Amino acid sequence: MSDPLPTSHDIERLRHLDACAVANAVETFGVRLFNDGFTDGTIRCMFPELPSMVGYAVTLKIRGANPPTGQRTYLDRTDWWDYVRTVPEPRVLVVQDESSHPGLGALLGEVHVNILRALGCVGAVTNGAVRDLPAVRDLGFQLFAGGPSVSHVYMHVVDVAGPVTIGGLTIRSADLLHGDLHGVQSIPAGIAGRLPETVARQAAVDQAIIALCRSGEFTLSRLRAAVSQPRG
Repeated sequence: MSDPLPTSHDIERLRHLDACAVANAVETFGVRLFNDGFTDGTIRCMFPELPSMVGYAVTLKIRGANPPTGQRTYLDRTDWWDYVRTVPEPRVLVVQDESSHPGLGALLGEVHVNILRALGCVGAVTNGAVRDLPAVRDLGFQLFAGGPSVSHVYMHVVDVAGPVTIGGLTIRSADLLHGDLHGVQSIPAGIAGRLPETVARQAAVDQAIIALCRSGEFTLSRLRAAVSQPRG
């Protein structure tokens, strides 16, 4: 039996948590290796000033750095819009750019982002490029990408709802994602509701260590005692 989906209350509490604190909390549950479950430094947060993004993954693959061969043209697909609505809200579009030159052009700009907002998406993640950044930022819509681009080139959707790999992280349809200025990570659904309390316990230990380091009572023996406190 699969784990029940986190409640809307769980999602809202996750939105108030820092990604680093969430990653530390996930580690205490022993559900994956410490070097797994998050994107690497090739994926940049476009709007680090925005709050944390939390949502369920909607996955696509795209291509289009080069023009089509022969007389064929790339036609926009709209069937993926129907798929988006099969994933629970809030949703995060995750796009793997499989082009010969990933990041040359952008699928996501102001128009597509407005479509995504209408479809219940709160952000998007891609190894490719994004554009129209001021307009998207004004919408409060978070973007994670390899970088910006001025053009959409020949971008088109080639696969819908399959697994994708972004910045070393494999993401499957309906995976729960959390992202902020530090990056994006997947959240095992079975522990999502327990993470805020774990973060709070860890924060108490961390603040005690920081307070000791800033106090006149600092000694190495007290530091060793402080860092040995349970963090789970």
